[in-house]
Amino acid sequence: MSEVSELSFNVRDYECDLQGVVNNAVYQNYLEHARHIFLKEHNIDFSALAKAGTNLVVIRAELDYKGSLNSGDSFTVLTRFARKSRLKFLFIQDIVRQGDKKVLLSAEVTGTAVNSKGRPFIPNELENLLE
Repeated sequence: MSEVSELSFNVRDYECDLQGVVNNAVYQNYLEHARHIFLKEHNIDFSALAKAGTNLVVIRAELDYKGSLNSGDSFTVLTRFARKSRLKFLFIQDIVRQGDKKVLLSAEVTGTAVNSKGRPFIPNELENLLE
């Protein structure tokens, strides 16, 4: 498993629902952005891969909500990367509120890469991270 990558955010008012907490769907945006930054930190350009015919795709997302973020909260998304199987990789992510260090969400996001013919594979760029 890779080292932990950390990315900090602040909740914006428009991300909250009528109950005054971050809408559940917004958490997936936070997680996705953190995954893209993780790849970029490891010199993997998501966009360049797509232009070259390799698409990284999410095939399963498991999110366990443990608490809520509110407008103005600062938080960190922790991201780790691991192999799940021969053709699948796994992002293990936590959202942690900065003030009290409470884990508010734990997620496991399973992905694979597909080539221009739609066949799954692990590209060399990711394979190097999985060693």
